[in-house]
Amino acid sequence: MNASRLYRGAVLGTLAALALTACSSDPATETTDDAATTITVEDNFGTQTVTVPPQSVVATDNSTFETLDTWGIPLTAGAVTLMPDTISYTEDESIIDLGSHREPNLEAVVAVEPDLIINGGRYGQYREKFQELAPDATIVEVAPRDDEAFDTELKRGVTVLGEIFSKQDEAQALSDAFDESIARVKAAYSPEQSVMGLIVSGGEIGYVAPSTGRTIGPMFDIFGLTAALEVPEGTDDHQGDDISVEAIAASNPGLIIVMDRDAAVASDEAGYQPAATVLENSPALQNVPAVQEGNIIYLPADTYTNESIQTYTEFFNSLADLLEKNAAPSTENN
Repeated sequence: MNASRLYRGAVLGTLAALALTACSSDPATETTDDAATTITVEDNFGTQTVTVPPQSVVATDNSTFETLDTWGIPLTAGAVTLMPDTISYTEDESIIDLGSHREPNLEAVVAVEPDLIINGGRYGQYREKFQELAPDATIVEVAPRDDEAFDTELKRGVTVLGEIFSKQDEAQALSDAFDESIARVKAAYSPEQSVMGLIVSGGEIGYVAPSTGRTIGPMFDIFGLTAALEVPEGTDDHQGDDISVEAIAASNPGLIIVMDRDAAVASDEAGYQPAATVLENSPALQNVPAVQEGNIIYLPADTYTNESIQTYTEFFNSLADLLEKNAAPSTENN
């Protein structure tokens, strides 16, 4: 070994020793043999040890895409097919696309040698396969759990991501904005107003069950909304539950909250009908108070594939705007 290499080795050894000494005093961190720092976080499966900063990040959970994108976190691979075009990762050709959860290319993850996989949501079923394909990677899952309060779960998820990527202040800001949007809706909503949740897909109108229904269901619990209609054994089906439009109309909702599923996944396909068009063209709904009074509100177009805390904050503020407008005294006759 020549003198240059001996000197270089001595310097690297000294730096590693200094890094180890610096980190050993912090009980929340550890160091690996190559002096990389590790932290522990609590996710859906318990305590996970994460090397920070992670060098190769894979993301498959659509509740995290916008947050990671906003924070400028580079991805080496991800479920790009599941991302709406509002997420800039869809324009980054260097990211390996793992595809749809229905036809995933899981083996492609091997090429990027990930040390962190942010998994969950539609990809939750592939956790064990990722463990097999990338045994050296830490898998973190923070998608909202069904048996926990949805609003709390969204904040928990963004907090964990903030810890991993040293974005604690940014994560707190997102949580604070989310809380503020909730407070606005609660302050403006009156329980006297009955509410109906709907999902429009393929030109068909589906009913969203309070609490359990997809995306809109948890809002009934978060805001204490009065359900216009409660159907036994409501599901979380991605197209809503199949009940007649006449039954929806008969419940006379004063407010209708709508998710246009196709706006996120089929807006460029022939025959696509916007949810607003479907509802406006439904004769059975024309005498419903919410329709007559203009109290129909639509979630952001990308919601079905972008269920981030930012998406909910944006919609909750829009809902608060509508409710506050309705509550304001009219000046037309003054």
